[in-house]
Amino acid sequence: MRPHPEAPKRRYASGYAGSGGGARRPAGTGTAEASRGTGSAGGCSPRATRERASSERASSERASSERASSERTSSGVATALNMAGEWQPRDCHAHTTWSDGDLATESVIMAVRARGVRPTISDHITRDTTRGLMSVEDVRRYLDVLYNLADPDLGIAGEFCWHDLLWRELPPDVVRRFTHRIGSLHAIPVAGGMMVSMFQGEVPVGVSPDQYMDNHLQAFEMFAQEMPVDILAHPTLLPIRLRSLPLESLWTERREERAVTALRTAGIAFEISNRYRPHERFVRRAFESGVRISLGSDGHTLEGVGDIRWPLELARSIGVRDEDLYDPLRHGSRTGARQ
Repeated sequence: MRPHPEAPKRRYASGYAGSGGGARRPAGTGTAEASRGTGSAGGCSPRATRERASSERASSERASSERASSERTSSGVATALNMAGEWQPRDCHAHTTWSDGDLATESVIMAVRARGVRPTISDHITRDTTRGLMSVEDVRRYLDVLYNLADPDLGIAGEFCWHDLLWRELPPDVVRRFTHRIGSLHAIPVAGGMMVSMFQGEVPVGVSPDQYMDNHLQAFEMFAQEMPVDILAHPTLLPIRLRSLPLESLWTERREERAVTALRTAGIAFEISNRYRPHERFVRRAFESGVRISLGSDGHTLEGVGDIRWPLELARSIGVRDEDLYDPLRHGSRTGARQ
């Protein structure tokens, strides 16, 4: 059902009433991220003894972190209001040095809040990367560090590639620790099974833009059927060679309708991405069809994280109420995390 078009009177946080304000540079650069290395213990050597002791400490710390996770979700749920009672938008999608971002976790949080925006950390969780979380143990360490920040208003997320298998391997106890999960179509199969990346310059010889889009839409529908995520990141992202063509000509109204139906049926939100900006017609169609709308900077730099001014302006222009914009701490998640 489409959200009610008449919004009550609201107070807006600084930087997000009307056209918005610019970011302020955070005072510090944050601390370095926790080590991501792995090791194995064996034998009865002093080294093995030390490694076993280290493993026991890690298990104890993980248990403590998981208790903190439980306490975080059961006590004092954060709201979308700041201390002054002003509504603040959430950036549901931003990256740190845990994957391909430039800033450490604390620096991202500071920079986003300096914009009057509520922060999320959502690093890449996929093996199809050179900078990201590539194993279940990597993900556990990442979640431990984020939960140990003890920040009740922090969105704790991950961005998963549909074409990669890692998202299928996460055990339920890990999944439940995310406030939300983001899915991406960073690569899709075309005729013959060849994978086409969104970040390479060419599609296969002989594949026309229309033929490619038919393949892309099939992958889009499979993604929505298979992937238990809360948000589709940058829904209009396409291979580099096609980005010079008008989105409205590639995403025809028929294709938009099929894509929106897939998202609505699955209960997946449509991200208005500041990095890969969608065209208004597609966003409006999603909203008017009852698909939840989310905001995402997809920021990787100091200038990018938390910059959701354009997405928020677009959402408001088509009638989305501020309080209906997706926020996992307000609207819940398919991860099964307690809110």
